[in-house]
Amino acid sequence: MLDLWPKVAIQHNQEMKIYYKKRIANGKNKMSTINVIRNKLLARVFSVVQKNAPYVETMKYAT
Repeated sequence: MLDLWPKVAIQHNQEMKIYYKKRIANGKNKMSTINVIRNKLLARVFSVVQKNAPYVETMKYAT
């Protein structure tokens, strides 16, 4: 199950897609980048659980 999360996030989340493409363009390893994205997703999940609040997408507000 955890193997699918980063791939789905890269496909459907604009922030993760940009991050993935930027790291690959800089010559980073694809698997390493997927591991970083996996850690980002887990950090978001734990943050939402700890705060007991819904996730707020910050990319909408960053201009």
